[in-house]
Amino acid sequence: MGRVGKEIAGQVLSFAGLVLAAVCCGVPMWRVTSYIGANIVTGQIVWDGLWMNCVMQSTGQMQCKLNDSVMRLSQDLQAARALVVICLVVGFVGFMITFIGAKCTSCLKKDASNANVVIIGGCLIILSAVLVLIPVCWSAAISVSDFQSPLTIETQKREIGASIYIGWSAVALLLIGGIILTTSCPPSRPVAPGYGAPMYPYGPANTAAYRPVYAPAPSQAYTGTYSGTYAPPKPYAAPTTYSARQYL
Repeated sequence: MGRVGKEIAGQVLSFAGLVLAAVCCGVPMWRVTSYIGANIVTGQIVWDGLWMNCVMQSTGQMQCKLNDSVMRLSQDLQAARALVVICLVVGFVGFMITFIGAKCTSCLKKDASNANVVIIGGCLIILSAVLVLIPVCWSAAISVSDFQSPLTIETQKREIGASIYIGWSAVALLLIGGIILTTSCPPSRPVAPGYGAPMYPYGPANTAAYRPVYAPAPSQAYTGTYSGTYAPPKPYAAPTTYSARQYL
């Protein structure tokens, strides 16, 4: 897969993750509490969300009410409201930044600048995945602990809602999309002049092409014939002889 294909795949996965994160934020099904009385007619299901609470009767009638005060929410839902909103803002900014540095656009002239911008956008998308992962796991852990606690009344035990599973799916898509974007186009390192590949590669010396060349001495002319004897160009006098009596 080429660079353009990786960027498109990362952007599609990131966009799908942002859509699921928005659905997770809006759907009031973070916690589900089922209450069934002695008669099945009196049964009802309570949905707790970040922005509203809904009560669904066994007859099919549903009533929803917006949360008037943030302080009435539990600590996990208060943190989830803030973190999910920040996740959507950061993820949307990172998603738009990836379009600026995409290979198919011409906003930036240098490839290294495009790569850096796409990597920054991918890091923001990964950060948004972490921001939505924290409240989802926190709320799921509290729901499980309350359900298993012996102090909780049977009719008030809360279960994990559909928004938690949607949030986990959003985290997976955002992480995969952000990782693909950060690894799709690493910036190329420019080669400094004079430090590149050598113009002439080194190899074993060709000794067969090099042979010693003998040239005649400048004081002796070469006639092209060999007479069998060699006479120096300058005659040397014979050494003087000494009699043996000088050393006796």
